[in-house]
Amino acid sequence: MQREIDEFRDIVDGEWAGGHMAGRRPTGEELTRALQVLITRQCVYSHTPGIGRTYDMVRAYPTFFERYFGSLGYRLVISPRDQMVALTVPADEARYDGVFERLRKDETLVLLALRLLWEEALRAHEVGDGGVVETNTDDLVDRLVAVTQTPPPEETRLLDILRMFARHGALRLGERDRTRRVSTLAILPGIAILVPDSYVRDLLLWAVEPPPGTSSAAGDEGAEAVSDDANEPAGDEPANETKTEGEDDV
Repeated sequence: MQREIDEFRDIVDGEWAGGHMAGRRPTGEELTRALQVLITRQCVYSHTPGIGRTYDMVRAYPTFFERYFGSLGYRLVISPRDQMVALTVPADEARYDGVFERLRKDETLVLLALRLLWEEALRAHEVGDGGVVETNTDDLVDRLVAVTQTPPPEETRLLDILRMFARHGALRLGERDRTRRVSTLAILPGIAILVPDSYVRDLLLWAVEPPPGTSSAAGDEGAEAVSDDANEPAGDEPANETKTEGEDDV
């Protein structure tokens, strides 16, 4: 059974006119892996470990990747400045992926706090090379409390949430100081893909003003994301743009 589309086969055979990759051209297995990595990670960088030549292939054959993911309803973003390639998820279109699920409320709030820290550093001209903002979990917790006026997730839960978003290119989680119980983290420019400007205000309003009639047990779920339980070879699924929808959704 032929699995490849014509453009895929042309790239592997070295006959693709829409781009060229320096050095050895990709094999079919490498190109398949790049497609899987991007759809499961959502935001990848030239420095992302364990992705092979995914970043270089997307840069070399942008038209192919744009068309492929465009047919799935995604938009490809290429940022040479940040050395990032990413997929944005349309905000107002019906989804038929079958693996969509809502983020829990604490996950949504952590994602919002990360976005706010990154935005504040951007405005203060405190962003490092590649759009990276260096901070730590103490600063993140302080921002969470300031926004929500509620207790933050306990440390183990917070680290689990951060590891999940790290897989989607939102951050890099660093070393943990066992004495101070604080971990360093670097917020990556992919946070602006996961939480675009259009959703920040809605998220802020939702975070501090839950809908009337929402009990303490309600609102456990927030932004939409692709499930981490889906059976994908890379083992990770992309988080998606945050979306205001319904009483318990963001």
